Amino acid sequence: MFRTVTLVLVGAFALCAVRLVLADGTHSMTPNRAAGSNPFFAPSTLPFQVPPFDKITDGDYLPAIEAGMQQQLAEVQKIADNPAPPTFENTLVALEKSGQLLTRVMRSFNLMTGANTDPTLQKVEEEVAPKLAANQDAILLNRKLFKRVETIYKERDRLKLEPESRWLVHYYHQQFVLAGARLSEADKAQLKKLNEEDASLSARFSNQLLAAANAAALVVSDESELAGLSPGQLQAAALAAKSRGLDGKWVIPLQNTTQQPDLGELTDRATREKLFEASWTRAERGGVDDTRPTIARLAQVRAEEAKLLGYPDYAAWALQTQMAGTPAN
Repeated sequence: MFRTVTLVLVGAFALCAVRLVLADGTHSMTPNRAAGSNPFFAPSTLPFQVPPFDKITDGDYLPAIEAGMQQQLAEVQKIADNPAPPTFENTLVALEKSGQLLTRVMRSFNLMTGANTDPTLQKVEEEVAPKLAANQDAILLNRKLFKRVETIYKERDRLKLEPESRWLVHYYHQQFVLAGARLSEADKAQLKKLNEEDASLSARFSNQLLAAANAAALVVSDESELAGLSPGQLQAAALAAKSRGLDGKWVIPLQNTTQQPDLGELTDRATREKLFEASWTRAERGGVDDTRPTIARLAQVRAEEAKLLGYPDYAAWALQTQMAGTPAN
């Protein structure tokens, strides 16, 4: 669905074709590398449409994402080009129904890259990040589409919508405005470039941080240095070492927090210091996984985005949809 993908935030395929359901119930034929071989090209038949992970391979994600973006853009353009006057049903409901394939694949992809990623998925993540940003901009910066959304927004009091539908009108209008729908075409072009770089840098940061954390895990050769840990914790550390080919040693992997859980139980001061330093400096050791250059550029890009959108800083823009509202709060 449209909202799921924009919150997340173009390709052609050969050989065969797969049917894709459009927002109006019709079908389009999108080429695919092999008809029926990609599990994402049809809704899951499992309870609650749980993805069939036993059938999904790493190679299925990229073609499904690209096909999903292509499908969504076609659906959205059809909404924008609708010659009928804009209504809640033919514009906002249609947007809600758009992008079902992209939503389906991105839910699974985000789950995998967040919990069980691998080098192949990381490569796909960095490749599609700017494409997904461009896809979102093609929708939210679409002049004709925004005109329809704004017309509905201005007429919302007259439409006598139920509360849920009225909120949806507000939501979509806010999303378009915050994305830059009111900018000049020149500013939109500049913003699109910044958004693509933002997405690329964000994906790179995520992968750098993961690699840096894995590389910074504490390796211990003497069990006495782990005094204070329970037998279960020692066994887990030994298994972590074995999985890395370090038989006879112990490894304490870093958790995604600055303070590591084992710090409160280790009685050896030197070991605690090593673990703390490993966690504190995990992505600040130079090399390809040092996140500092990425962070610096990302901050610069986001400052430029905020300025284009009329905000003093990125935080002021990002908090527009949050309870705090402003950085001062």
